[in-house]
Amino acid sequence: MYQHKRDNLVPWDLPVGKIVCIGRNYVEHAKELDNPIPDNPLLFIKPATSLVTFDSDLCLNAALGEHHYEAELALLIGTQIDANTAEPLKHIAGVGLALDLTLRDLQSELKAQGHPWERAKAYDNSCPITPFIPCDESTFAEGVEYRFWQNDELKQHGDSSLMIFPIIELMNEITRYFTLQPGDIVLTGTPKGVGSLASGDKLKLQLEQYPAWHGNVTVK
Repeated sequence: MYQHKRDNLVPWDLPVGKIVCIGRNYVEHAKELDNPIPDNPLLFIKPATSLVTFDSDLCLNAALGEHHYEAELALLIGTQIDANTAEPLKHIAGVGLALDLTLRDLQSELKAQGHPWERAKAYDNSCPITPFIPCDESTFAEGVEYRFWQNDELKQHGDSSLMIFPIIELMNEITRYFTLQPGDIVLTGTPKGVGSLASGDKLKLQLEQYPAWHGNVTVK
């Protein structure tokens, strides 16, 4: 994992951990997939093998089926957070962006059968992620906004102030079940506008609070 520091990429001295993801954390996204609005955060996990850097090329395994993008705000855990942690936001070391890639047809099949989603969500390279920008709890005092473009067309605009479950609530709910260790990542849910990817697509992610920074990839 890397961080942005003085406009350069430098290694972040943290291990690569698990990725805890939140499903259906924006009302309009739940509606676009005809899903009910959850009463509690929906949690699932991607393994470390799902991580891939968001850089010049994004290689997708076409044999698995059609890959859909879901752009999300990503939080890097700097120090341990558990059920007894009083101020979890102080333990978030960095903020970045990620794509929660999804095999949508397979996910729909698994859901219809009442089966877990892992094959559709946790496969290798299903979590392209940008470098992280160092942050502190003041970063989250107001909404954190981000945007995702596909072939220069704006597809998604996320704003943490519009989440069904705010970041502090997510941290408290996650750590009821999973201790978050240094190097773990939390993906906070995707806004409306999800769709499919195709070979040759040019993708861009940008954090609103850091306009000079953005990440670009080409789908292979």
